[in-house]
Amino acid sequence: MEILRIAVIIIALLLIAFIVWWFFGKHTESAGKSTIVNDGQTATIVVNGGYSPSTVILKKGIPAQVNFDMHDSTACLSHVVFEQLGVNKDLTKQKIATINIPTDKAQTFNFACGMDMFHGKVIVK
Repeated sequence: MEILRIAVIIIALLLIAFIVWWFFGKHTESAGKSTIVNDGQTATIVVNGGYSPSTVILKKGIPAQVNFDMHDSTACLSHVVFEQLGVNKDLTKQKIATINIPTDKAQTFNFACGMDMFHGKVIVK
């Protein structure tokens, strides 16, 4: 009986440590840059269990488009919302959904899934 109690305590401590790490730990974010062709720039974000990369960096002053390449059929990730731009785009209507991003000044545009569970950002520098 004593071994069982010790095992339960160890498992409970491991679960608590995991939960603390999951919610409060520093997690690395992937960042991607745009590709500049002629007079425009594009960046692609793959939607598959989240956003990859979750951060995209664009150059200021060059017209930009961010493409969302849909690989996930979950309801949460079916929409992408750019609240600052007034965009709520359904990603299920086509394989790649394109959103135009204003690059006239340096700023950051946050985006999230329709349920606000997955997040990312587009940084204009």
